[in-house]
Amino acid sequence: MPPPPALAVLRPGDPFPPLGQAWPARSPAPGLLAAGGALDVPTLLAAYSSTIFPWFNADEPILWWSTDPRMVLDVQRLRLHRSLRKTIQRFRVDPACQIRIDTAFNQVIDACAQTARQGQSGTWISPRIQAAYRALHQAGHAHSVETWISGRLVAGLYVVAIGQAVFGESMFTQVSDGSKIALAALVAFARQHGLPLIDCQQNTRHLAFMGAAEMPRDAFAREVARLTALPAPRWRFDPVYWNAILPPSPA
Repeated sequence: MPPPPALAVLRPGDPFPPLGQAWPARSPAPGLLAAGGALDVPTLLAAYSSTIFPWFNADEPILWWSTDPRMVLDVQRLRLHRSLRKTIQRFRVDPACQIRIDTAFNQVIDACAQTARQGQSGTWISPRIQAAYRALHQAGHAHSVETWISGRLVAGLYVVAIGQAVFGESMFTQVSDGSKIALAALVAFARQHGLPLIDCQQNTRHLAFMGAAEMPRDAFAREVARLTALPAPRWRFDPVYWNAILPPSPA
């Protein structure tokens, strides 16, 4: 196997290298594109608009990735098992069960930081990452989708959103299926507003079970370029949005 290409080292404000310079699938770090730079809002917006995302441990420099293929959820292909459908029905009719958007972003990212990513012993959501995404939230480009039961936040996820492009980041849950409910709500929101895809970054069994599939990076980059140029929806959730993924409630 040939050695991976030299890794670009960025200074704050430097442009990202072409995606073709990312390390290939059979390298030690598939998708690794660059190191260094900054985590400010303009840099993060430039990164996500080019299918690039940061992922690094607290004791590492900033590392930038663009994996190929990319794990993407086509919102028309969401799969819901029977018990999850029954649970979502409760959220449609029971006032004690609610989906909220952006009412507890800081709590969601804090909870996600306490949840290890699959295959890792710790978390990648360091205080530096949390501060960066809080700034992105304040700028209107990061959102939390929250699962509430009886007035308590029990699960949620957060995403980056630019125009009509949605990039999933992390999720947490304290109850059975709580994060799946939040993901289903995000899909319902996306269908309601004509948002076709949710970027999932990495291939996991959980995401594949929910309907996500791999997409060539070139095709994904073209779609992201199209979607980021479109007007953004208003990020709020109405229970009627459940009709986008469930049969309408009987009269």
